[in-house]
Amino acid sequence: MKEILTTCPYCGVGCNFYLQVENGEVKGLRPSKEHPINQGSLCPKGATVHQVIHHPSRLKRPLIKEGGSFREASWDEAYGLITEKFGSLLEKYGGESLGLLSSAMATNEDNYLAQKFARAVLKTNNIDQCARLCHASTIAGLISSFGSGAMTNSIAELADSACLLLIGSNSSAAHPIIANNFIKKALQRGAALIVADPRGIELAKRALVHLPLKPGTDIALLNTMMNYILEEGLHDEQFIEARTEGFEQLREALRSYTLERGAALTGLPAEDIKRAAELYAKRKPASIVYCMGITQHQIGTGNVISIANLAMLTGNVGRESSGVNPLRGKNNVQGACDMGVLPEYLPGYRPMGDEGARREFESAWGVRLPEYQRVIWCTRMWDEILAGRLKGLYIIGENIAISEANLSKVERALRSLEFLVVQEVFLTETAEFADVVLPACTFAEKDGTFTSTERRVQRVRKAIEPLGESKPDWLILCELAQRMGYPMDYDGPEEVMDEIRRLVPSYRGISYKRLEEGFGLQWPCPSEDHPGTKFLHKERFTRGLGRFQPVEHRPPAEEPDEAYPLILTTGRILMQYGAGSFTRRTPSLERANPENFVEINPEDARRLKIADGDRVRIISRRGEIEAVAKLADIRVGTIWMPYLYRESPANRLTNDALDPICGIPEFKACAARIEPKK
Repeated sequence: MKEILTTCPYCGVGCNFYLQVENGEVKGLRPSKEHPINQGSLCPKGATVHQVIHHPSRLKRPLIKEGGSFREASWDEAYGLITEKFGSLLEKYGGESLGLLSSAMATNEDNYLAQKFARAVLKTNNIDQCARLCHASTIAGLISSFGSGAMTNSIAELADSACLLLIGSNSSAAHPIIANNFIKKALQRGAALIVADPRGIELAKRALVHLPLKPGTDIALLNTMMNYILEEGLHDEQFIEARTEGFEQLREALRSYTLERGAALTGLPAEDIKRAAELYAKRKPASIVYCMGITQHQIGTGNVISIANLAMLTGNVGRESSGVNPLRGKNNVQGACDMGVLPEYLPGYRPMGDEGARREFESAWGVRLPEYQRVIWCTRMWDEILAGRLKGLYIIGENIAISEANLSKVERALRSLEFLVVQEVFLTETAEFADVVLPACTFAEKDGTFTSTERRVQRVRKAIEPLGESKPDWLILCELAQRMGYPMDYDGPEEVMDEIRRLVPSYRGISYKRLEEGFGLQWPCPSEDHPGTKFLHKERFTRGLGRFQPVEHRPPAEEPDEAYPLILTTGRILMQYGAGSFTRRTPSLERANPENFVEINPEDARRLKIADGDRVRIISRRGEIEAVAKLADIRVGTIWMPYLYRESPANRLTNDALDPICGIPEFKACAARIEPKK
C-alpha cells in the first residue's frame, strides 16, 4: 500500500489527507497530522470521500442521447458531435448564443482552461460558476470596500481573536474543522462570541449574545450596531482618519438607526444589539466570520459592504486575528474566481472592460477576445435561454438542477436548449438533460491545485489512473479545443500553472516546486522569494484607502402575507454536501441523513397542528415539496431546510430575485406556508 498526500475536494477549508492506494484502488485515507488547518482531524464528509471514488455508478464512457435515452459512444464520436453542434451555433448566431459553466470543485488549472476555452474557442464571455450562487456578493462588496474580494485573514488567526462575530454562518455544520479547531479554541482562551442567526445553531449555545434576527434584516442589525458604536465613541478615530474615506457620509446615514428602530426591524431586543456592539468594538482584535446567510440575498452585496463598514469603523481590519472572513463553500470556489471564471473578470480579477488587460491576454493566447457588452451571469442564463438568445451550453461539474433557485424555470430552460454538453463524474440530475455527457475524473485521478477559503494554494496529487475511459477536465478541454481548431496543448497541469503565474500577479511566486516544500502558499505571492501573505491590507488597502459606503436596509423581495405567512430559509447540514452528487453516494453519510426535513418552531407547529416527525407540504409561489417536520430552536415565523435532496429539492421553492449588483439569488428569504400532508 502506498500513501499520496492530497487536498480534500469538499468545502473551502482545505484539509489535507493521505489517500491509501493498493493495486490501483483507493482503499482508505489518513488525515495529515502536520497540516496547519486540519491538524490530524477531518469532518465526516472528508473522512469518507474515498468511498465514492470507485462507486459503481461512475461515468466511464461518453454518452450521447438518441430518442430520449443515452447510449455509449467513443470519445472521437462525442468530440465530433460537439464540434459540429457548437460550430453550427457559432456560425449561425455567434458566441453570444453559447455559454459555459465551470466547476468550483475542479482545479485551478481546469478552471483556467475552462474560461480560456470559452473565450478563445466558443468566442463567448458567457462564463460563470457556482460563486454566483454563494459568494458573488463577497467579491463585489469586498472589492468595492477594500479592493480585494477574498478572506482578509487566515483560518488559524481565529483562535487568537478576542471577539468573534459569527453572522449568517453555521460553521459547525458547513465548516466543522474551522469551528472545532479554531473558533472553539478562541472560546477556550476567553474570546467573546456573538452569533447572529435565526436558528439556535450549535455555536449559538456557546455565545455570550445570540441574535436570532428576522431573515433579511442583517443591514438593519449592522447599521444599528455601528450607530451605537458612534454614539458611545467606541469607533477607532485614528484608523478612520489615516486609512479610510467616506466616513462622514456613513455617519450621517447611520443616524436614523437607533436602537429602537433596529430592534423593530430585526425583531431583536435592543439590549442585545447594544451588548453585541459593545463586545465587538471593545474586545480587540475582533474578527467577523460570515457565509451564505449574508451573501444569498437580493441585497447580499449591501450586506457584505455593511460588514466591511463595521470592521473599518472599529479598526478591525489589516491586523492579525481581525478582519472580514467569508468562509467559501466549495473546495475551489476561491480559485475558480481567481482564474477568471466570471463574466466580469479575466484571471486575476482583471476587469473585462480594461483594454490593457484584454490586450495582454489576447497577446498571450493569440486570439481576439469577445466584445465585452452585456454581462450574462449564470442566474440570468435561464431567461436568456427561454427568450431564445442562448442556444448552447457546456456545463462542467455543476449540478444546477439542484442548486439553482426556482428550479422549475431552470428545468424549462435546460429542456429548451438546442444543445447541452455536461462533463461530470456521475449522471447527475443536470446531466440527465444533456445531449452529450463526457466522463470526467475525480480529484484522486488527476494533478493540480485548489485554493482554499484563506487564499492557500495547495497541491492535488494523482493517486490512481482514471477509471474506465474517463479523463481529467483539463485534458478534455484541450482535446476538444484542438478538434475545434484552437491549439490548446499542454504537457500537464504544471505547464498550465506556469501560464497562470505569468498572467496572474498574485500567483506569480506559486510554483509546483515551491508547493512541494510545505502545505501551500497564500496569495498574494508576487515572486519566487515571497513567503505568501498571512493577512491582507496590513499597511494599506488594496484599493489604497478603505471605502465607507452607506447601505440602507431593504426588506426581502417577498415578505410573509396571509397566503404565505412564514419565511423559508435554507442551508447546509453536517453529513451532506453541496448538491449531494458525492455525499449522497457515500453509504455512511446517506444513512445519517437519508431524507429531507424542515425545521419549525414548536409554537408555529402547535398553531398548524403539526407534530415532530409528521410529513408536511411546504409551498411557495414557485412550487411545493414534501418533507419531514422537525421541531427546532428557530425563530417563530421562520422555517429552515437543507437544499440538496433531489426527491424534495428546496430550490423548487426559493426565490430567483437577484441582487442587481452581482446576480446572486435570494435563497435565504422567501414567503412560504406549511400544511400537514393529507
